Amino acid sequence: MAITEPVVPTTVRDTGINRDSLMKLIAKTLQAHGALAPSQIAAETRLSPGVVVEVLKELQRLQYVESRGLEGFEMRSEVRFSLGGGGVHYANRANALSQYIGPAPVSLEAWIAQIRQQSIENERVTQEVLQDALSHLVLPENIVSVIGPAINSTKSVLLYGEPGNGKTSIAEAMGKAFKDLIYVPYCVEVGGQIINVFDPTLHTPEDEEYQPKARPTFDRRWRLCRRPLALTGGELTLDMLDLSYNPVSRYYEAPIHLKAIGGVFVVDDFGRQRTDPQAVLNRWIVPLERRYDFLTLHTGKKFAVPFDQLAVFSTNLPPEELADAGALRRLHYKIKIPTPSADDFRAIFRDAAKKAGLPYDSAAFEAFFERHYANGKATPAGHHPKYIIDFITSVCRFKDEELRMDAELLDGGWGNLTVN
Repeated sequence: MAITEPVVPTTVRDTGINRDSLMKLIAKTLQAHGALAPSQIAAETRLSPGVVVEVLKELQRLQYVESRGLEGFEMRSEVRFSLGGGGVHYANRANALSQYIGPAPVSLEAWIAQIRQQSIENERVTQEVLQDALSHLVLPENIVSVIGPAINSTKSVLLYGEPGNGKTSIAEAMGKAFKDLIYVPYCVEVGGQIINVFDPTLHTPEDEEYQPKARPTFDRRWRLCRRPLALTGGELTLDMLDLSYNPVSRYYEAPIHLKAIGGVFVVDDFGRQRTDPQAVLNRWIVPLERRYDFLTLHTGKKFAVPFDQLAVFSTNLPPEELADAGALRRLHYKIKIPTPSADDFRAIFRDAAKKAGLPYDSAAFEAFFERHYANGKATPAGHHPKYIIDFITSVCRFKDEELRMDAELLDGGWGNLTVN
């Protein structure tokens, strides 16, 4: 589906941000970087040159900035501007309110409108695309038909089952199955406060960096990115689901699930967090049911943001141990990831050996499987092959021997894997 590009603002009014906020941002930018030409200010703030010039004229009128001569010696040289007159005092007052400098914010209203326009609910993942996303895993034949409807519902999903059988890998593949690109704002202004949203560790840009002298095709306060895939684990706490205010810099960092808007948010090892899983689900009752979340600024102002994401919970624990029936009801799809069958385990072992460059010895493997797994001696797990093969390759390299698969090395890997 084609996503509407954020329109390039040509006037201050078009930005959706009040003039005073943009004046403060440009004054702080000049204070931090010294004399700059309008194109350089545009590069720092991601504002269009027309908006920068409009704000500079107002700052000049108030005698907060002054021109400093031409930048360069070409025909198209630009006049540089720096703080002057009462500009330093003005920038100091602006910094006392917030030390944020960087791309200009977008308005909350513009962000919400863009979220709805590029909603994950609008994208459909086909059977072929999902099969391709899961193709690196050895899974039961019916798993695609089970996971597919859950993905396209964009509601909450609980993956459960024994540890080491690919739940995390499946959750990550679910995220990669989405192909649409979306626009993510660098930051958002709410109630005069700045909330940082774009995170280079989470968002993968698909556009080029802003070139101030090139004609932008969309508002460069946004980045064109793949739908995000956010993965959290045992470190998740309730306060990580709230805005994080830095009292020194005086602006906010968006919580991880807010950064994951338009994508997939995975809570791995659910039930292993320091916070009780029932409390985590209670925090998410409104977002999961009503599809929006409420957040609160330190000023007391509350605001709502669409909860536009696929939430995936992955656990090794039985679902009934996580929370009561009322809380579990909020998890719309509950999918058990089974332990691999004997045939699937063989396929996983062959694939892992091939990736490691280890010659696969069918006879040695079958004898090993008979010794340790046959007749219920031990339960095969999807992660066992890689651990055992890692052990074998480590031993062979240490001894400076060619990689090989034999009974001694296989049993050594098994002994390293298990605790007696």
